[in-house]
Amino acid sequence: MGNENHDFSPGDPATEPQAGPSWGNPSWLDTMAGSDEDLTQALDPTQMKIVVEKAAAKAGKSTDPKAVEEAAGDSIRAMLLVRLYRVRGHLAANLDPLGLSHRDTPEDLTLEWHGFAGQEDKEVYVGGVFGYEWVKVGVLYDVLRRTYCGNVGLEYMHITDTEERRFLQDKFESPEDTIQFTPEGKKAILASVIRGEEYENFLGKKYVGTKRFGLDGGESMIPALEAVIKHGGSAGVREIIYGMAHRGRLNVLANVMGKPYKVIFHEFSGGSATPDEVGGSGDVKYHLGTSTDRAFDGIDVHMSLVPNPSHLEAVDPVVLGKTRAQQAIRDDLAAHAEVLPVLIHGDAAFAGQGIVWECLGFSGVNGYNTGGCLHFVINNQIGFTTSPKFARSSPYPSDVAKGVQAPILHVNGDDPEAVTFACKLAVEYRQTFKRDIVIDMWCYRRFGHNEGDEPKFTQPLMYDAIRSHRKVSQIYSDKLIGEGVIEEGTDTQLRKEFESLLQDEFDAAKTYEPNQADWFGGRWAGLNKPADPENARRNVETAIDKKLFDSLGRTLTTVPGDHEIHKTLGRVLKAKADMFETGEGFDWATGEALAFGSLVTEGFGVRLSGQDSGRGTFSQRHAVWIDQNSEEKYIPLCQLPHGKFEVYDSPLSEYGVLGFEYGFAMADPKTLVLWEAQFGDFANGAQIMIDQFIASGEAKWLRANGLVMLLPHGYEGQGPEHSSARLERFLQLCANDNIQVCNITTPANYFHVLRRQMLRPFRKPMVIMTPKSLLRHPMAKSSADEFMGEHHFMRIKSDTAEIPDEKIRRLVLCSGKVAYDLIEKRDKHGVEDVSIVRIEQLYPFPGEPLAVRLKRMTNLKEIVWCQEEPKNNGAWFFVDRLIEEAAQSAGKNLRPIYAGREVAASPATGLAKRHEAQQDALTSLALDLANVGETAKVTISRPNKSKKG
Repeated sequence: MGNENHDFSPGDPATEPQAGPSWGNPSWLDTMAGSDEDLTQALDPTQMKIVVEKAAAKAGKSTDPKAVEEAAGDSIRAMLLVRLYRVRGHLAANLDPLGLSHRDTPEDLTLEWHGFAGQEDKEVYVGGVFGYEWVKVGVLYDVLRRTYCGNVGLEYMHITDTEERRFLQDKFESPEDTIQFTPEGKKAILASVIRGEEYENFLGKKYVGTKRFGLDGGESMIPALEAVIKHGGSAGVREIIYGMAHRGRLNVLANVMGKPYKVIFHEFSGGSATPDEVGGSGDVKYHLGTSTDRAFDGIDVHMSLVPNPSHLEAVDPVVLGKTRAQQAIRDDLAAHAEVLPVLIHGDAAFAGQGIVWECLGFSGVNGYNTGGCLHFVINNQIGFTTSPKFARSSPYPSDVAKGVQAPILHVNGDDPEAVTFACKLAVEYRQTFKRDIVIDMWCYRRFGHNEGDEPKFTQPLMYDAIRSHRKVSQIYSDKLIGEGVIEEGTDTQLRKEFESLLQDEFDAAKTYEPNQADWFGGRWAGLNKPADPENARRNVETAIDKKLFDSLGRTLTTVPGDHEIHKTLGRVLKAKADMFETGEGFDWATGEALAFGSLVTEGFGVRLSGQDSGRGTFSQRHAVWIDQNSEEKYIPLCQLPHGKFEVYDSPLSEYGVLGFEYGFAMADPKTLVLWEAQFGDFANGAQIMIDQFIASGEAKWLRANGLVMLLPHGYEGQGPEHSSARLERFLQLCANDNIQVCNITTPANYFHVLRRQMLRPFRKPMVIMTPKSLLRHPMAKSSADEFMGEHHFMRIKSDTAEIPDEKIRRLVLCSGKVAYDLIEKRDKHGVEDVSIVRIEQLYPFPGEPLAVRLKRMTNLKEIVWCQEEPKNNGAWFFVDRLIEEAAQSAGKNLRPIYAGREVAASPATGLAKRHEAQQDALTSLALDLANVGETAKVTISRPNKSKKG
């Protein structure tokens, strides 16, 4: 941006003028520096010995020893020069198209620093570097400058793997692998750049002032992404899954993905992307995705761009999860060769969003590895209005990728050949080593954050430079004219032809009507959108036969003879074997294992992940048995035929892992995908995924999803963070049959709801408040017959006591663990006219069957809703009117009474005695027992009347 006017305070590092980019943070200069001692020690000792010997031989052993010493010293210093350029040459590369980042050559990259001042003609031994055995210092210096300080800067010496470094070094330093394109290739690149520019120009003229988040200034990305398709295809890639934010998205959709221009113009004019009868809310055009096929050199590559919200980078884990699923479907998990994830980032977001690191962290983790992701950073050198020095604490936005030793290619966006070369090299590296790689394309935004923004409010000098800066195509056209590749006027002709095509498409858009939605094609064929949210969940046969039940029992209780399990696990398995022998006492974990095992046997996949999913946070699951001597794993459900069972202990991430599992479920409706929180409210860390994808993805983008969230929930005095899964937040998101929310109380009902999730002809995300104390509660058990015969998922669970309908005076409705507290107290006090009914599925709310039950209760006087959560939490505000509507349908003019904790800022107390007092009080109020003291902080609320007990 040039030198801005500041009042500098001498000695103040925050204000003292510094070398480096004008927008940079002064502290970055230190992070750019390297240790001379470390660099010297990094030289290969064997190579150093050879250098000395060769230099001595050149000097002649019979000559003056000082000459030998000088020749050897020259060689070592020359090799150190090479080494420093490999490590730090990118710092002197020509990266900024605007020329505003004043990147002076670091001192240690000069000949003077290495003692070669004025000695350009001196010959030194370098042992084969750049193909030279002996080379003049000046020639070596020129080669190093051209290689490492041109329009591409390579960061790769932070990689510890020698083979990977050697690969990149050879590709960068070998003449045949440098930036070289045929005349036809150069013409194709020019045509792509012109398409990118003219597309943005056309939109700007036809839709003046309309937001499009154009690519203007970064058009070199278009031929570069086409190179990814072409070279990826030749290297075995058959599918590419893209994720990106707003900038350039419409350009990528049109010019890379091949989405018809007329369709995008139709959307710009306010038209829907799908037929009106499909429904859904739709979304702004720069959030939408698409899928298509493109062919290069006779090789077809399927491509999909995943839709995303405005939350920058939130789509990243979704893309990786979808990639993993597609690799599994293609049987590509071992080679990771056929499906390539490509994530396109903004510079500020890549550096600033923590989800980027969470996704980078997946790159080498079993169960989440996708064989390397190609990251493309559109480096605008600015955020919305924020300069980089205020946006990050590192020299480059890509520095975060060094944490996983990903190589980084910094490239000047005004050189489309260089950007295309970088993408070609990136594909070759990824296909060879199956690891992440980053392309950091330095460019600029010709307009502001969007086309209606005024960027000179905050960056006047940068935008003065941009306004006078020539377009990429103009710079490149002149270069090709100078090379004799094209003639004068070729670019003008290409523009005219493309603008004519766009005008034809614009005219066609006026009569365009979408004729189909693409959400139930491919692997989703045969599934559909339920027509009736209330009744579509009925009549699903989820029970299994006795033969399968007994077979699963043997699988779940048989330990291989050579496997030494923990003695406590032995007792657990003995108790499980007793369940199958007696047919009684089936607990939560066994019901879950039966659901998983039966689905696998029927050919479905099951994928369960979470921070402690193998054992289970509460030592309840034991899906994985660890040999106590060798630590080898044995997974019983993996021994079953037909389907596939996977369980992974995930990285300590909620946002990233939940997004990954959502992406997996997006791609594979034939796998039951479950994410389990360590404790329910840990899902707070993934709220963006819940709000923007899980709850609203189908309505916005017509993308169905069957992801299951398991959130441990229940008030047992364990404090604010270990009690509530924030049920109220999920219920607030419920509308238009978008998700399912359940709070289940029996193992058999849990078994049936998991099987129902896969056996219905549609998919909806499901949130289950899973238990903690109920995992081993003596009342929360099921019998064998409840898994077989005519049994199915019960949205409403009847009372454990058989109270005649006409005798019921008060009905207590509740959900989850509190039901057993109520039942125990009711039975202890001998109350005979109060019925306790559990709502197992809160959304879609079972209003019709509840009304049928209420109608049978001819002497019902009161309906109570009892919950453990504070009044402003839990389900109360959601169920209040729904219960009243059900009562009215049953002919009863009753409104529900609230019995539970008072409103509270914290979801639960952390004091055991206070918790017990509150729990005792709220159950007493619900059952209409004796009044309790004020200190219990519970409330019974009647319609238009409130009374504290």
